Order: sequence, then structure tokens, then C-alpha cells
Amino acid sequence: MLELRLVQGSLLKKVLESVKDLVTDANFDCSATGFSLQAMDSSHVALVALLLRSEGFEHYRCDRNLSMGMNLNNMSKMLKCAGNDDIITIKADDGSDTVTFMFESPTQDKIADFEMKLMDIDSEHLGIPEAEYHAIVRMPSAEFARICKDLSSIGDTVVISVTKEGVKFSTRGDIGTANIVCRQNTSVDKPEESTIIEMNEPVSLTFALRYMNSFTKATPLANSVTISLSSELPVVVEYKIAEMGYIRFYLAPKIEDDEEGMQAEAQPPPEKKAKKEPKAEAEAKSEPDD
Repeated sequence: MLELRLVQGSLLKKVLESVKDLVTDANFDCSATGFSLQAMDSSHVALVALLLRSEGFEHYRCDRNLSMGMNLNNMSKMLKCAGNDDIITIKADDGSDTVTFMFESPTQDKIADFEMKLMDIDSEHLGIPEAEYHAIVRMPSAEFARICKDLSSIGDTVVISVTKEGVKFSTRGDIGTANIVCRQNTSVDKPEESTIIEMNEPVSLTFALRYMNSFTKATPLANSVTISLSSELPVVVEYKIAEMGYIRFYLAPKIEDDEEGMQAEAQPPPEKKAKKEPKAEAEAKSEPDD
């Protein structure tokens, strides 16, 4: 038996909006510790990892580990029927092929329930090893979204470079070039407006802007975004979800002088290596096999 009651129902709606264009079908994994999702996009270039911890729910009951396969577009359609202030309850019986969403208005004068068929999705849960990053940038999420949107009107890729001067976002296209530099800024009055850069060594990597723009759909979930960069690893774009969890997007860098429009991985993302190697070895190994 699974029963999850989330007072901030709008959080779940925002989570779905941020991932449904990237991932079509995915398994939601429920355990005693939380409600999670991990899935790759159809081109196997980007990976999304979501965690909503059990303590963030008003009521959380999960008698045994459960994996629910859902079409995210269909789930999003159902959640759109909930008001932004509604309390959302998710229920599923052991062995059932359906999941029920219940929406209660704050005054509890209106209760709606929607039943959705579950899917049998064959997916492997990938281990993502912890890693040390050369540079970590924390900046306002709305600022990052604006930069990605602006640059995509000029080019297809963005070069993110972190030096002691700051973090630079660059692109080039048929009409010209663009560079946007954000310097460290610790605004004491409004911490959410701060730009904080932790750098162990300079790093410069190229990414497809269409993926970055897709990631920024999670902007409504958090005031700030954390971008973790390392030359041997995929970038991690992380949005904290209130006090209860996070949504992380992983994207492999493009190799310079790559064919236009082609996405090439500088090395297999860590989750691919982790399937074949023990965690300690996957972390220690930094050179690609190919």
C-alpha cells in the first residue's frame, strides 16, 4: 500500500512541467525514504534524477518498495486538473495496475480523484557515483534561464568557462557571437540573488543549448541553481525543491569541432561506468576508455 499526501500540491505540478518535455515515460520509485525518479532522455544524452524525501510529505506510507511506470505527459494532464493550492494525495495498492491522484481544495469543500493506468517500463536504475568537481557555480535560477534563452537566439551551443574572473557563457552563430560574464556577488540582503563561485581549477566546457533550456523549466522550483562542472564528467544542473529534495539534470559535454548539430560525449557519463565497475573504481578512474 502506498499513500503520499503533499500539502504543497503545486510543487508536484512544477516538477512534472520541468521534466515531461525531456522524458516521456519513467518509473517513479517509492521506498521508505522517499519518492524518486531517474530517467534518460530519448537520445541518451541527458539524465534527470528527482528525489522527494518522505519527511517532506504531510503523510507518507510505503509498505514496500514500489516502482510505478507512468507516461509523464498523461500524469501532467491529470495534475493540471488540481488547483495550485490543492492538497495532492497519491495512492496505489500493491500489485495494482493503476494509481489514484486525489485533489482536495484547502477548505476541503471540493475533492476530486483521478485514476491513471500504470505502464510496464523496462528501465535500469543507474548508479551515479559521488564526484569532486573542478568548479561549482551557484547563481539565481532566473538569471541562468535568461542567459540560456538569450544565447539560444544566437547559437546552438554554449561554452561555460569558470575562471577566477567569474563564470562566462559564450556562443557563436551565423549572426555573430555573444559573451555573458557573471562575477561573484554575495548579496547579504538577498542571499537568493547571490552568485557564488567555488573553483579548484579553471574549466571550460561546451553544451547543447536546447538541453540547457529544457533544464531551466525547473526554474519555478527554486530561487537558485547550482552548476557543477568538471572536465571529465557531465555537468550537473541542480535545483533544490523546497526543504524536501532536489531535481538534478546531467548532460554530457560536446567535443570541440564536432559536426554541427551532433551531440558527442566527451566520455561516458558516470552512470554508464557505474554499471560495470564498483563505485570506488568508478570515482578513481578519470580517463575515458575510448
